[in-house]
Amino acid sequence: MSIRIIPRLDIKGPNLVKGIHLEGLRVLGKPEKFAQYYYESGADELIYMDVVASLYGRNNILDIVTKTSEKIFIPLTVGGGIRTLEDINNALNAGADKIALNTAAIHKPEFITEAAKKFGSSTIIVSIEAIKKNNAYEVYTDNGREPTNINAMDWAKQVSQLGAGEIIITSIDKEGTGKGLDIELTKIISESVPIPVIACGGAGNLNDILEVINVGKADAVSLASILHYESFLKFDYESEDFNNEGNTDFMSTGKINKNISITTINQIKKFLSNNNIESRQLN
Repeated sequence: MSIRIIPRLDIKGPNLVKGIHLEGLRVLGKPEKFAQYYYESGADELIYMDVVASLYGRNNILDIVTKTSEKIFIPLTVGGGIRTLEDINNALNAGADKIALNTAAIHKPEFITEAAKKFGSSTIIVSIEAIKKNNAYEVYTDNGREPTNINAMDWAKQVSQLGAGEIIITSIDKEGTGKGLDIELTKIISESVPIPVIACGGAGNLNDILEVINVGKADAVSLASILHYESFLKFDYESEDFNNEGNTDFMSTGKINKNISITTINQIKKFLSNNNIESRQLN
């Protein structure tokens, strides 16, 4: 099996943002620019997640999706604020290849089946965000803001049975910290379902990625900080307007979490290859 490396780009308004525990969002730049760089660097897929869509009841990511899909030719997953079959259709028409469901699926689980039947299971991903409480993992919605009192393993089994084609599992405890992905959570989910599991949240170095594959049994790894901060250093932002959508202080200071050892997709794939993990290589 070939392991996929999938940059995750969290979007607020027109900007790429990044936080810790899905909070304290800092503007890093324009998502289209990062997406193009990752595509050219050998990313297997991309994830665009509108991190405030459910909170504000909006979905204005489609212009960014259209611009991106005109220049990149790898699968693009879009999530955040997807509440209806029409929303899914609009996102696919804009250029998305897959759709990530979270809050809407929790509120109406049968929506997963409806979407899978209409658009195909391979198009529908369920995003599960979880926090560890009392030795179990609870599902949260609204970008990690709202508890559901639903057990993450039970929910993973249910969404698989309802027709989801993949699961993105994000540890809110680990997300953005650079202290390592949640191996226990990933392994629990991976061993509970027959569909691919994408691990997300917390990677700080190459060994973290290797561990979540070897021990956590992840089929793919979604990465943000460890890639974004390396990419950020390559771009010129002086002429760009960021419309006050998020905290722009980072853009002037460039101060990076000390737990994060920035890297590139090429370096990740070479490291995995050296450790007998297969992944798609650039020609």
